Amino acid sequence: MNATADTAVTAARPDRLRPLRYLWRTPLLLVHILIALPLALLVINPLGARLRIGGQRLDHWMTSWWSRWLVRCFGFRLRRFGQPQPGATLFVANHLSWLDIELLHSQAFMCFVAKAEISRWPLVGWLASRAGTIYHQRGSGHSLAAVMAVVVERLRQGLPVGVFPEGGTGAGDRVRTFHARIFQVAVEAGVPVQPVALRYGSDGRQDPAVAFAPGESFFGNFLRVLGGPGMDAEVHFCTPIPVAADGRRRLAESARAAICQALGLPEANERSSAAAAADD
Repeated sequence: MNATADTAVTAARPDRLRPLRYLWRTPLLLVHILIALPLALLVINPLGARLRIGGQRLDHWMTSWWSRWLVRCFGFRLRRFGQPQPGATLFVANHLSWLDIELLHSQAFMCFVAKAEISRWPLVGWLASRAGTIYHQRGSGHSLAAVMAVVVERLRQGLPVGVFPEGGTGAGDRVRTFHARIFQVAVEAGVPVQPVALRYGSDGRQDPAVAFAPGESFFGNFLRVLGGPGMDAEVHFCTPIPVAADGRRRLAESARAAICQALGLPEANERSSAAAAADD
């Protein structure tokens, strides 16, 4: 059964437990915000960058702590496979939901490259900005060049950076083409690329209800996911890929193949070779 059919079946079946989930999760989310928000304001600042907890910068630790509990407030059970590469690394992941940044942050701190609209999202945008997210105006070549320069600088400073090379969210039934241009930052900074496979669901299957429905707003998706059934939120850290002489296109293809393999999805790419070459 494909993702569209799964969604239709889910929509046809009444969810009588949804009101009860709202009764439990909404107060839990509010308590998390009321307690954790002041703590984050105290810690995510230049002073927090100088202090250490368990060998990690205090502001980075706080970002991960906040994100872990935020994801759990939505009824997700966190599951991690593999280990994140320490130090300066370009993390590349498939993109399914606005929760992806929080899910990745729950396992390891990293600066993110994200679309500019996220900065205006309530709560998520605030935390993303405080955590050093680099915003890109989609469709702007000047913005992309500026973003890539900032990413290279962050990597050379020893900071990890996370990107979503698909360029947007999908339904989770496939991994779309990875734009090779963003991988140039790893080549210029001389850092490894670590593919990360994300999945929301149960029994090793992606649940299509987590992704944005056609025309659905952030707030609409936020409410729908908040009241949805509990499920696993999986983060698969794949084997890091060293930067090689064959360039960014090979890096993009290898990273995408590793994520497809981790998720059990087909590796066949829908774009033509001419379109793929245009990224180089």
